[in-house]
Amino acid sequence: MSTPRACRSHAGCWTCKAKRRKCDRTRPTCRVCSRHGIPCEGYEVRLRWGSGIASRGHFTGAEAPVDTSIPARVPGRKRDRNRARKREQGGEMMTGVAEGSSSLGFRENLGLSRATVELSSPGHGPDDARLFQEFLSSGINILHSTTVHDEQTLLKPRLPVLCQQSEALYQICIALQASLNREPTAQFLEYLDIGLNKFRAELSTSEHYLEDGTLTAGLLLCTIGVMHGIPWTMHLRGMYSILRMHDVEGPQTHREQEQEQEQERSAFRAHLFEVMGIMDLPTFSIGRQHSRLGFWKQYCCKGGSPAAIETGVEVVTGLPRSLVTVFAFIGEGTAETHFWDWPGAQGSFIQCQLWEAYRLAGVLVVRHGGPGFPRPSDTEPAFSPAVQRGVSLTPSTVIVSRLLSSVDAVCRASLEPESWDTLIINAISYPVTIAGLQSDVLHNDPPLKEFIRKVLLFTTDGPFCNRQYRLLLDLLEEYWTYPIGAVDIDQLARAKGVELGLF
Repeated sequence: MSTPRACRSHAGCWTCKAKRRKCDRTRPTCRVCSRHGIPCEGYEVRLRWGSGIASRGHFTGAEAPVDTSIPARVPGRKRDRNRARKREQGGEMMTGVAEGSSSLGFRENLGLSRATVELSSPGHGPDDARLFQEFLSSGINILHSTTVHDEQTLLKPRLPVLCQQSEALYQICIALQASLNREPTAQFLEYLDIGLNKFRAELSTSEHYLEDGTLTAGLLLCTIGVMHGIPWTMHLRGMYSILRMHDVEGPQTHREQEQEQEQERSAFRAHLFEVMGIMDLPTFSIGRQHSRLGFWKQYCCKGGSPAAIETGVEVVTGLPRSLVTVFAFIGEGTAETHFWDWPGAQGSFIQCQLWEAYRLAGVLVVRHGGPGFPRPSDTEPAFSPAVQRGVSLTPSTVIVSRLLSSVDAVCRASLEPESWDTLIINAISYPVTIAGLQSDVLHNDPPLKEFIRKVLLFTTDGPFCNRQYRLLLDLLEEYWTYPIGAVDIDQLARAKGVELGLF
């Protein structure tokens, strides 16, 4: 045995040591890693084998110097023992997945720690288990735009059990984490290919009901597509074709009969439907290859009558549901005055800055168009209710400046020590992109364009490491080279085969 060469004199976590940065030494995980959305490897003393596996002594054949990793001894000659060990390992690889999800009752009664142990058992390699644990501890934070400890984020406590239900979900989780860790591209693509094939297999057997695990797998698959520009809206359409027959629009009698037993599960399923609705919002995707489903409008506000679910903050975007509903009706009734008249909601200072940026972005979209929403003709603004009432419209130049000022406040606040647990910066892609599409304003005020570059590079290469922002910046840089109104951002994305999301 040998200890790592890294010196422990500074008492920092292993992650901060590897990155050569100052650690705040908070236990069990340091706040620096949590704020950056990367896994903290902790402070424990590490012991490892010099050659990978012990060749003699008490730990012969073990992969780690702990008693639980010692393989069982088989009586007989050394050659027979080796053969028996290989046969056992091969059998475990074949049966590990089947044993991991034996029955519905077992899954329902499974605790968080037990589920995690099962997922780390034979049938999944050590790298798989490591990536899944990293995703569960920190990588999952990239999916939300509120805080690390927000009680409304329902996925984290349920994820291990859901992975018992869906092997596709487990594979897609580790593929997503491999991407966040900047693992070799070949390894990430291998995980993604396995997850995609398993998801398709589960979808093909879900003719009558789409399980929560498979639905979650599909939504995370869409998230990977959003981050890498890989086409993803076909997965939404495939899942919706099943949901609309047996869940969203189908008979509800069986659910009414088991209402009390299914209450907690229904809350989580409603959360999954909200996520699906966010991914389907108008103007929240670039280069969209499949038409919108109107999911938020149909499910979350029942076609035009705001439902009770419209209260509170939606965790993916970090926006009040009432504001999300205003966005959901863009192109179908939402006017500029709806954004100006939005009353706001109670939240922290940094949340209010984010909401103001989105509200102003909505004004710009209605006034000048946006992704998936054509630029209005010069005659259309005359029919605006605000113009008809004789209201003086705020110049777009002022709106862009105010919007980017709010974004700047969000970025600065996210770096403050007291904001170590905030995830709100995950949500700035939409307002920044909408501001970036105002070519006429940016042409007359170059510092605004430079600020957009700075923000997108900061979130790409800085401590938050989100590759999605690099793709957005590349598209905007190309968009800025064209004359004003000569091309739209969707055309550029489709020409590259790129499909992005702004959430």
